[in-house]
Amino acid sequence: MGRHDDEGFGPGRGAGPDGERGDGGDPTALALKILVAGGFGVGKTTLVGALSEIRPLRTEELLSEAGELVDDTGGVEQKTTTTVAMDFGRITIRSGLSLYLFGTPGQDRFWFLWDELSRGALGAVVLADTRRLEDCFPAVDYFEHRRIPFVVAVNCFTGARRHGAHDVSRALELEQGTPVVLCDARDKDSGKEVLVRLVEYAGRFHTARLLESVGSQDGPA
Repeated sequence: MGRHDDEGFGPGRGAGPDGERGDGGDPTALALKILVAGGFGVGKTTLVGALSEIRPLRTEELLSEAGELVDDTGGVEQKTTTTVAMDFGRITIRSGLSLYLFGTPGQDRFWFLWDELSRGALGAVVLADTRRLEDCFPAVDYFEHRRIPFVVAVNCFTGARRHGAHDVSRALELEQGTPVVLCDARDKDSGKEVLVRLVEYAGRFHTARLLESVGSQDGPA
């Protein structure tokens, strides 16, 4: 996955991928773009579907025999479909302010889509499954290297061993201050708590970057 410059980070304006506006066509409306990332079968499509106020756009295909050769389904043997482009959902916060949710594909062979999806993103949710915690390392590395703020949301699957947020943070070697929250991707209220934590953290993150930028400009030549 190649790098891109920081131009376009932060709030974005405009319509969703299908051209639909969530603001009745108001050109001054503000849309905040949030990515939902993580490994294969971690619950990204489920989270977007639980949160979206509209019928979510999904690009799922049935798993094929060819895909079995490259997709690790260990621990998620019951999964029969996979996202091949993205998931899209929308949440209206108030008149003129919406959140657009973009779920990324989890398999390595679709990572070329991440750069385009991440342009203009306010931040990201990295979903994690403690049974396959290593699967979210690529997403963590991606957002850390591009300085895109993110929270790690541990999807608490039924029957999975529970781990505290501190333990998960240490296991993933997260940068200090990166939030880790426990959630149920199927539950709308649980998902909302994740988004609240992300928006709060992203606000602090982008403010710190702005102050850092201003400070460097005002420093000695």
